[in-house]
Order: sequence, then structure tokens, then C-alpha cells
Amino acid sequence: MKKAFDNEKYLKLQSQKIAERVSEFGGKLYLEFGGKLFDDYHASRVLPGFLPDSKVTMLSTMKDKVEIVIVINAVDIAQNKLRSDLGITYDEDVMRLYDLLQTRGLYVGSIVISQFTEDNNPAVNFQRKLESYGIKVYRHYWIEGYPSNVSHIASKDGFGKNDYVETTRNIVVVTAPGPGSGKMATCLSQMYHDSVRGIKSGYAKYETFPIWNLPLTHPVNIAYEAATADLNDINMIDPWHLQAYGKSAVNYNRDVEVFPVLNAIFARVLGESPYKSPTDMGVNMVGFCISDDEECTKACKQEIIRRYLSAKVAVRKGQASSSLVDKLQITMSKLDLKEEDREVLIKARGYAESKHTISAAMELPDGRIVCGRSSDLLSPASATLLNALKTLANLPDVNLIAPSALEPIQKLKTTSLGDITSDLRCNEALIALSVSAAVNPMAALALENLDKLRGCQMHLTAIPSHSDAKILRRLGVQYTCDAAYSCKRIYFN
Repeated sequence: MKKAFDNEKYLKLQSQKIAERVSEFGGKLYLEFGGKLFDDYHASRVLPGFLPDSKVTMLSTMKDKVEIVIVINAVDIAQNKLRSDLGITYDEDVMRLYDLLQTRGLYVGSIVISQFTEDNNPAVNFQRKLESYGIKVYRHYWIEGYPSNVSHIASKDGFGKNDYVETTRNIVVVTAPGPGSGKMATCLSQMYHDSVRGIKSGYAKYETFPIWNLPLTHPVNIAYEAATADLNDINMIDPWHLQAYGKSAVNYNRDVEVFPVLNAIFARVLGESPYKSPTDMGVNMVGFCISDDEECTKACKQEIIRRYLSAKVAVRKGQASSSLVDKLQITMSKLDLKEEDREVLIKARGYAESKHTISAAMELPDGRIVCGRSSDLLSPASATLLNALKTLANLPDVNLIAPSALEPIQKLKTTSLGDITSDLRCNEALIALSVSAAVNPMAALALENLDKLRGCQMHLTAIPSHSDAKILRRLGVQYTCDAAYSCKRIYFN
């Protein structure tokens, strides 16, 4: 897919905008980061050319001024809430984020556990675990009447009972593993404590989507609705911005609905509110960096279809209700989309029908589509992966891994390891390919093309195993699948 986003321009404009907001407050700025700080794959999918770690790269340009606070909701810890794109829990992702940020030279000052209660044993244990590594952990508590009871919230019995997070730098980036973690409440609590201490501080929000200066019906904003369908987010024209400036700006319902309350809290904490609209709070410059609107539109349409297909799978697995599919069907209709508008889906289903077995299809960077099918040796995902690598390396249709090399692995799986299936999953096939590369030049050549799979489109005619799905995600393959199981078993590894 062609680039549709100027990432260099974005890094420059975004850094400038944040610096401007810091100077406006003349003190400490609490900058709430919405979306993903690392691995912002939604943004990279709908804005081809946007790099998944662009936000961290931007922060690295001002790292001497930035301190990061990671927030996690105690309820999410207790419920083992999962970050579906990575397949890990929120508490695991907090630790992953901490390590990744530190390795990029960014200072992570502390971790806040929001909505903390003493009887939440998983949250208590998580705090002990973090502190055993020497990490500062602060507790923020559930506040009765939040966010509507302003007088109680901005008092010693509201924000006042929260731990004060000690920070040492002017820009405090507040991030989290996902939505609902308590980022905004953490920022507001800090501003309350700062005001008590006579410290001047302000708040700004960096939320990539929806993009405020694009039309409400732009595919990028519709794709955001698809991404947050499970949260009941709805894009809308910001009425406060329209009233204050006579200009249309796009925001989403939660920010619009809560703005009067936030405004009242700002006024109580700061003396007066610095903002006239929820859009005013933002520092997002993404909309100024789209370089190819047509290509961006194509990418957004594919993202919406992917979200729709993923929702059908979630319903099939019992992880979501059918109402989610209904919502996404309405979103699809806004752009007159149907699932057959995904070319790899048509190819995979056609190949499956011709071969009478579970199949998959992958579109390569140059537009060629390769297929693979289930066999006694390989899962459909691993077969397609190997075929794609052969095609990218311009190799003939030969076995890159000798069957004699695969048989011992299959025997190990089904005997010593007690695996139910003998076919090789993606990780096993890639390890076998790596071993073969030592003696087979064609295998080595195929392996050199592995990085080219990132961003490739793929569709499977059945739900892949957990291990196959994990490897496809790690390779950056944008896969979808039909909402069907490959067999009658109810456990897949």
C-alpha cells in the first residue's frame, strides 16, 4: 500500500504544538495520551506511513523535559483485562511499556493504580510486584459522585485522599494500556494537589482519533467509530466549539458530554477554565499530515471491514454480543461496504472451495496474492506464510523444508509433548525453515524476506489457532478470518 501520511512533518508539528501548550500554562503540563503510546497499529493501518511508535519518537525529541506516568485501573487488574491486539493482560502491558520506554531513554517516574480498594488483592499484589523492582507506585481511589459532584471531587475528601504523584519535570505524559484506565482523573487529581501546594499546572489532551479538523463523515473518523464500537463511542460535531468560534470540529460523545463537568473542575482547581470546548483541550496535529487522501480512504475501508469480521469472530467465540456486529454493519453501510470488498477474502474462500479444505490467502506488497491450505504437515496459516516467502524470494514451487525434517518435529509434538495436532503452526514452521537455512540456500533466501510480510493483508477461512494468530500479529500481518472453527474441538493452542 502506498504511503498516505507524512510522518516527518507530523513529528515536527506535534512537537511544536506541545511546546506551545507548555508555554501557555507557564508551569507544569499534564498531557493525557489517548490511544497507544507504542504499537499504535490502528493509526498505522488507517494512515499508511504513520509509524506505530511515532508518538514515542516524538517524545524522544524532548525527552529531557518529559516524565511519564503509567496508569492502570485496579478493576482491570482484577478482571485480567486483555489487550486484544497483543494478546496480553493490562498489567503485563504496564510492565512491557515500562521496559520499552526506559530502553528508549524516556524517564518513567511512577505507576498509578486508579480506583484502588484495599480488598482488591490482585491490585495489592501487583503493587508489591512493581515495588519489588524499585518502581514507585501511587494509589488513587474511587471517588463517590465522580465526575458530576464537582464540589466533592475537588476537595480533601475527593482528589485530596489520592496519593500525590511526585514528579520532577515540566511535561508529565500520562498514558495507560487502554481506555478506561483513569488517565484524565489522574491529571485532574494532580492539578488539585498542585493548586493546594501553590504549584502552577495545566492540562492538555493528545487523542489521535477522531481527527478534529477532518469532516465527520471522513473514512478516518468512521474507522475510529468502528474501532471503538464496543465502547459505544460516537463521533459528533463539538457543539461547544461551534458555539465559541463558529467553526465545526469533530470530537466524540464522551468528551462532549463530560466537558461541562471538566470545565467546572478546571474553574474550581485553577480559578478559571482555560478552555471553551473539548476540542480546545487537544494538541493533535495528525489531520495536517495526510498526504494522499485517496490512499488513506482505501486503507480506512479495509480497516472497517477487518473490524466487522473480527466482531463476527468475537461473537462466535462468545466474547461479544451480536449487537456489536449490528453496530459495525451500520458503520459499514455508511461507506456502502460489504465483506466481499476485501480481495484476499474472496481469494481464500475460492481456494478453499476448490481444494475442499481450510485455506488462506495473503496479498503481497506488490499486489500479488498467494494461497495456502491445511494439510497433514502444515496449518493453513503456516502453508500460506511459506508460500508467500517463496514468492517474495522468486523461488520455484519447491519444498523449502524437507518432509523428512518435518516428521521428527511432528512426532515430538504428538508423543513427547502430547499435542493433539501434528501439523506445524507458524512458529514451528519458521523455526524449521531457520534450521533448513543453514544447509539450503533457497530456505535462507526465503527467510530474508520475512520483514516484507509486515502490513500484508491475509484472510483465513477458519479461526486460526492461538499460536498462529500470535505469530501473525508479531509479524505485522493484517489478517482476518471467517467466523468458523476448523473442526469440532473446543480447545485450540
